[in-house]
Amino acid sequence: MERKRPGMPSGARMPHQGAPMGPPGPPYSGSPTVRPGLPTPVMEPSRKRPAPSQQNQQQQNVQNRARNAKRRKMADKILPQRIRELVPESQAYMDLLAFERKLDQTIMRKRVDIQEALKRPMKQKRKLRLYISNTFNPAKPDADDSDGSIASWELRVEGKLLDDPGKLKRKFSSFFKSLVIELDKDLYGPDNHLVELLTSKAKWHRTPTTQETDGFQVKRPGDVSVRCTLLLMLDYQPPQFKLDPRLARLLGIHTQTRSCIIQALWQYVKTNKLQDSHDKEYINCDKYFQQIFDCPRLKFSEIPQRLTNLLLPPDPIVINHVISVDPNDQKKTACYDIDVEVEDPLKSQMSSFLLSTANQQEIASLDNKIHETIESINQLKIQRDFMLSFSRDPKGYIQDWLKSQSRDLKMMTDVVGNPEEERRAAFYHEPWSQEAVSRYFYCKIQQRRQELEQALAVRNT
Repeated sequence: MERKRPGMPSGARMPHQGAPMGPPGPPYSGSPTVRPGLPTPVMEPSRKRPAPSQQNQQQQNVQNRARNAKRRKMADKILPQRIRELVPESQAYMDLLAFERKLDQTIMRKRVDIQEALKRPMKQKRKLRLYISNTFNPAKPDADDSDGSIASWELRVEGKLLDDPGKLKRKFSSFFKSLVIELDKDLYGPDNHLVELLTSKAKWHRTPTTQETDGFQVKRPGDVSVRCTLLLMLDYQPPQFKLDPRLARLLGIHTQTRSCIIQALWQYVKTNKLQDSHDKEYINCDKYFQQIFDCPRLKFSEIPQRLTNLLLPPDPIVINHVISVDPNDQKKTACYDIDVEVEDPLKSQMSSFLLSTANQQEIASLDNKIHETIESINQLKIQRDFMLSFSRDPKGYIQDWLKSQSRDLKMMTDVVGNPEEERRAAFYHEPWSQEAVSRYFYCKIQQRRQELEQALAVRNT
């Protein structure tokens, strides 16, 4: 004899696996069907009980929507297997999805490589052409102003970067930390022979109104040719230092950045096997190291501090020039090419690539469209399954759907059991009722025994 489950009417059949429990439309979008005449309770998403207030429910819905929008992953784009079986052409979409995943991984890896590359200085050596010329203004006895009555000369120092591919041309003064013109002491005396055009950056601060310039002009009184020396101190970024002569001979480096100097020292230590085999932190100095650092043994972590006394400011660029007052030399211009380091143009392109969000926004909008399309496809698949199940067995499917709606209604209203069946006497004559009564009395007896044992234990103490 077939044993029926309590509350299961005869002739009812369970739905086949994968069949949806409900008609297409609003019930599938999250708003459950309720019994006519019952008020619609406000439900919390975490537990199917009435929520404290409508405001809390709205706040919870907003938080859930924001959380779900952030948690959309690649899995949300995948078509379910049952849909791929119905539409074989969907395999092309899955192949594109796999290719997109590989492309995203490659782009992410390249972005990380670019970020690491931007942390290191990216410099290119270019030629800065320096133009030095001068003009002579002879004295005019009949001049009204005092400047015209005295002979004077004017020196111009200009320059530009050759073949500058950048859109923003760098000014001449931006390449230098200082520029000093030293005139002949015999003519201008020990106090006026120095002309400092551009002071050190410690004293000269750029302001929003300060502008770089492509050249400098110096005007001084005089009617004879003057020997002068131009001292140009390049503005190295990152800063470079001149090595102590002993250290320079050891490493074969004259002027370099601090990080490159430390790297060269470490390479020397590895090449000559100076690292202590028992304590890797220490370096056993050879005779050259002892002469430079004045100790037989030292930690490698101490080298940056010890280098402070061995690093000097870099040598300035020295140019000797004659300021001629001869009219035949007025149109002559001396040209000098100086090697300078400029930022690699690729660095700005790499930075703009990392900072650009146009492509990311476009990709995000396309991803949203894909998510919406996949959700629509899944919804249509549910509706199709419902229609097919209903067409095969309308009566049985409607019964199964009513049972599903009844279970949902009980869970929503916290109703335990089936009041409609429990009010009939036949419900308590089912085979399971005898076993249920026996279990109930057994639990009560066990509970009473525990209470008596606890009472006797208290009385004995």
